[in-house]
Amino acid sequence: MSAFLNISYTFIGQITLPSFIAEMRNPRDFPKALWAVTIAEVFVFSICGAVTYAYIGTNYAQSPAFGSLGNHTYNLVSFSFMFPTMVFLGILYASVSARFVFFNLFAGSHHLGNHTVVGWSSWAGILAALWVFAFIIAEVIPFFSDLLSLMSSLFDSFFGFIFWGTAYIRMRGIDHADLGKWGWLTSRGWRGYLGGTLNIMLICVGFYFLGPGTYVSVESIIQGYNSGSFGGPFTCADNGLTPVTPGSGGG
Repeated sequence: MSAFLNISYTFIGQITLPSFIAEMRNPRDFPKALWAVTIAEVFVFSICGAVTYAYIGTNYAQSPAFGSLGNHTYNLVSFSFMFPTMVFLGILYASVSARFVFFNLFAGSHHLGNHTVVGWSSWAGILAALWVFAFIIAEVIPFFSDLLSLMSSLFDSFFGFIFWGTAYIRMRGIDHADLGKWGWLTSRGWRGYLGGTLNIMLICVGFYFLGPGTYVSVESIIQGYNSGSFGGPFTCADNGLTPVTPGSGGG
């Protein structure tokens, strides 16, 4: 279950899509970029996951996975690729969250679409508060993999599954309101039944992740503390993946 939750967390970036689409000059062009990104995403993630578990398995896999390489030089190279990605993702999610707060805070105000001192100061303050909050969360919670599983079960279950399945049903219902209560399902023949079935399954998967997924994540955290696998909050202990003594070199 934890593996599925971690995988789903990686693929749930689509919750940021409405924010990007709303700011496009021509929102109808977005599916082109979405198809390209999704195909590349599935291809790259599948290869990385398959290679990792084929050569390392599950018993010795660390989080992040390339920490299991066991070679200091390879780890440095891997981190050199990961660090810019982490910074980009942090900026991306902080920007989406900040825009949500900013738009709701200044809705209907001239600060929303104009260069004003109040607007820019508020934007900078919101971003700073979000980064500080994220830093505190990262330092207070002394585990990574189980944190991803918990976040995935609590939030991605809705934003990645329940939300989109419900949105499909509601949008189809509005488009075919003249056909009655079940028009969203019967209006397009077999395609309507197929789309309805897939989205109902999507909603069920979301509730499964929310219920049993949350239970498994919390239970894993409890077992981690009982076994002494986790450190303390704001600790200065070494959390390196492969500590290397001076002069030992790579390997």
